[in-house]
Amino acid sequence: MIRLYFVNNHPLIQEGLRSLLGTEHDILLAGHARSGCACLRFLLHNPVDIVIIDTCLPDIDSIELCANIRMEYPKVSVLVLSSLRDEKYVANMLQCGASGYILNTVDKDELLYAVHTVYAGDIYLSPAVKQAMSSDRVGIQKNFPSLTRREKEVLCLISEGNTNVEIAEKLFISADTVNSHRKKLLAKLEVKNTAMLIKYAVDNKLLV
Repeated sequence: MIRLYFVNNHPLIQEGLRSLLGTEHDILLAGHARSGCACLRFLLHNPVDIVIIDTCLPDIDSIELCANIRMEYPKVSVLVLSSLRDEKYVANMLQCGASGYILNTVDKDELLYAVHTVYAGDIYLSPAVKQAMSSDRVGIQKNFPSLTRREKEVLCLISEGNTNVEIAEKLFISADTVNSHRKKLLAKLEVKNTAMLIKYAVDNKLLV
C-alpha cells in the first residue's frame, strides 16, 4: 500500500487529487495540507511513502520544503506537481532530492504512472518537462565526451534514482567501483552534482 500525502494551496486541485487517487486499491491517502509547515508537522508523527508538493505555497518555498523532507525523511519520495516547466527550476528541484516532476495538466494515467515510478525508487519527469529541459532551445553540444558501455549503464541507473549500492547490486560490481564511475561521469560531462548529471543526460538524449 502506497501511503500518499499531498500539499497544495489550490482547493480545486486538492479535490482533483482526492478524486483521482482516492479510489485506487493500492494507494492510501494519508492526508493533505495547504502549507509546507502543516506538511512537516504531519510527517513528524505519521508514516508516508510519497509527498506530492505544489510549487506555490503560502509559507515555505517549495524547493526548501523538498530539501527539508529529503533531509529529515530520506525514505519519503517527493513528487512535484506544478504548472512551472522552467528548466532551472526543475533542475533545482531534482538537486534538492525530488524524485519526480509532473505538470498539473497530466491525466490520471500519467499521474498514477508517476506515483508508482517514484514509489519504486525511480525518477519520473513528464514528457512535457523533458521537452522544456531540452537543450534544443539553448543549443545542443555537438561533440559529446566518449562514454564507455559501463559508464552508460551507470548513467542510466543513476537517472532512475538508484544509489551506489543499488547500482552495484544490479551490475554485480562493488559500490566503490560505482562511485568511481560516477566521479568519472561528472568529470567527463563537466557537471558538479548528480542532479546536473541527470539534466545533462536528459538535455542531450544520452538516456535514449
